[in-house]
Amino acid sequence: MNSPHLRHTASVLPNGKVLAAGGFDLMSSTGFTNVAELYDPSTGKWTVTGSMNNARYFHTSSVLSNGKVLIVGGYNYNYTTFNGAELYDPSTGTWTLTSNMNYPRYLHSASVLSNGKVLVAGGILSVTNWTDTELYDPSTGTWTITGGMNVQRHGHTASVLSNGKVLVTGGFNYSTIAYTSAELYDPSTGTWTLTGSMRYSRWLHTETVLSNGKVLVTGGYDLNNCTNTVELYDPSTGTWSTTGSMNSPRCWHTASLLLNGKVLVVGGLVYDYNTLYKAELYDPSTGTWTLTGKMNSIRYFHTASVLSNGKVLVAGGTGFSNDTLASSELFSLSTK
Repeated sequence: MNSPHLRHTASVLPNGKVLAAGGFDLMSSTGFTNVAELYDPSTGKWTVTGSMNNARYFHTSSVLSNGKVLIVGGYNYNYTTFNGAELYDPSTGTWTLTSNMNYPRYLHSASVLSNGKVLVAGGILSVTNWTDTELYDPSTGTWTITGGMNVQRHGHTASVLSNGKVLVTGGFNYSTIAYTSAELYDPSTGTWTLTGSMRYSRWLHTETVLSNGKVLVTGGYDLNNCTNTVELYDPSTGTWSTTGSMNSPRCWHTASLLLNGKVLVVGGLVYDYNTLYKAELYDPSTGTWTLTGKMNSIRYFHTASVLSNGKVLVAGGTGFSNDTLASSELFSLSTK
């Protein structure tokens, strides 16, 4: 990349390029950055594109049905939680402000629903956790409050299931609780209902919808340590079951669903730096993990994007010396 990024976002655009936006740069005067850049898989190069209107990190990015990218919330250069939102237009390479959220938040989740709206849930403002959730309508550029979650949470994960509902898992609150709870949002009613609880409490974990419709949750922090535990959610029964544990405990890692249906986990924050080079693959057909390849750089707070050619682009983050990384690398099953 042209600039270092950590705690940034990465979005795969309809044209196949990857947009990396914002984040934190330990080498800059303020730490916060509004720099955005594009990775072109056909050339393997990064180019700078228009800068965001507001520097931020711990924000979310969502690719809308019209091809634009919605950036929401985060922590900004005034060290305050932010309710600002803006849109990136790939056809012009420019950013425009859109309506602000009703509530400022970071460490929240954002999910693109089947109706094209974006559901933003949870997050944190100072020492307050939000149960409030809200919807962004791209056709009007406005936000509306929808049903509140049953549990206040931040650092949780969210995914859209094949039935259109949104599954939110885990998270943390300021009562020093890491949650086992999970809940479902139904877009047709605008309401949340609790579903089966996970076997293990966790936040800063990953959540991946598999090709068979089940949801794989990996690692995270249980308030004592990063964990290697893994479990599966079955939407047809609303229940959880354990599956094979990762070879290494991890939090702040990434998980990517590959074109062959396996899940690639890379990087993360653990106390044994040697494990941060390692990547591993989960095979849903066997429920087991195998080590695969080794990254060139230790990294966490990075991003991972699955390209149309099946490769995985891992970009930015922070490394061994707690510096901000501008490097990126590609994982390919054919070479690893």
